[in-house]
Amino acid sequence: MLPPTDPDQLPKDPVIPVPLPAPHKIVMLSAGGLATLLAGLSMLGPFSIDAYLPAFPQIMANLHASSIEVQQTLTAYMLAFAGMVLWHGALSDAFGRRNVILVALVVFAIGTFGCAAASTVHYLWVFRIMQGVSAGAGVVVGRAIIRDLYAGAPAARLLSMVTMIFSIAPALAPVMGGWIVTWFDWRAIFLALSAYTVLLGWVCWKHLPETVPQAQRQPFNPRFLAQSYGAIFSSFLFQMKAGVTALNFAGLFLYITASPVLLPVHLGLGPSDFAWLFVPTVGGIFLGSMAANRLAGKTSFARQIGVGFAFMLGAVSFNVGYHLFLPPALPWTVLPMFFFTFGSALISPGATLLALDLFPHIRGTAASCQSFIVTLLGAIVAGMIAPALSHSVLALALGQAGFTVLALGFWMTSRHYRRMLARAGV
Repeated sequence: MLPPTDPDQLPKDPVIPVPLPAPHKIVMLSAGGLATLLAGLSMLGPFSIDAYLPAFPQIMANLHASSIEVQQTLTAYMLAFAGMVLWHGALSDAFGRRNVILVALVVFAIGTFGCAAASTVHYLWVFRIMQGVSAGAGVVVGRAIIRDLYAGAPAARLLSMVTMIFSIAPALAPVMGGWIVTWFDWRAIFLALSAYTVLLGWVCWKHLPETVPQAQRQPFNPRFLAQSYGAIFSSFLFQMKAGVTALNFAGLFLYITASPVLLPVHLGLGPSDFAWLFVPTVGGIFLGSMAANRLAGKTSFARQIGVGFAFMLGAVSFNVGYHLFLPPALPWTVLPMFFFTFGSALISPGATLLALDLFPHIRGTAASCQSFIVTLLGAIVAGMIAPALSHSVLALALGQAGFTVLALGFWMTSRHYRRMLARAGV
């Protein structure tokens, strides 16, 4: 059930010792090692999305597909991701975190190899769906693992560390994809991703702990699941806090999914020049996550989130103002992304943990619902909003500004609602 109040700072619980049963001996990792492994799992998503964006023209030519058909390979992935991400957490609550991740890696490896072997764009759709249904397990279950083991400031530090390491992927993926397309062909992108997945599976088998003992697992039956999902999705505070993260991501993802038009058409760049957009974007995420890591436990989440929104509002204001009067140009068209993602990275750990701790007994399911909202909005951005706005850089800037203002509105509404509950003594 929803707690009567939602603190701005999570309780500073001690680290919770968890029995770690396993069918074979697992070599335990340090906090940094666990963060690296969970970040590696989270990287499957951006690698699946960003790495093949520079290859769109080559895929169109090789598979004799239209630009819309190739664009729909991204939409198919996002819709599958959004649909299945709703279940990864519930499955991990019932069957264990480790088991869900290992099975997901097997499915992802098969789907990725299938993408490399696809002979038509329709086969590519099918295997992209296989990638989508499995890629989200690392993100969802990884958050639940962190909250199983840590609370308060330690959890925030580990989550920001995961984000900091993970942020390398969106920068590397399109650059490496561009290089691979230039030197080899688009299929080699998926073959490289297959090899990475196999390596990741081996590391998880050797080192990933199980953080939900058998006695603490929840039943996986329709009635319990319906009650859990109903309680989460009917929670106004959860919707507001999950909406903050989702809208911030949508502002970022708008530019990522529009990059095949933004960079070559509006800025005249080639397949190997995608770093112009992704390096400042990821630089902001990396440094923002580092700042969030340093601030954990030293200030309230409310203050940290307020600072993050100040950076984001400044970025979108400059972006809109510049493109109102001047044509797209480097570096001014891409520079605001650094400050936008810096602010978003400051906001993300606090907003994420505050949402998960509304339902401590079903954190995996709550993490799934949070990721579902983020991914569903991302799919809408990829399939509808980005194609509608990519004709104009000013339109993209206005779209990003709109998402930022909405996110701020959600955050302020959640704060006001919490204060109302506190005054009413509910």
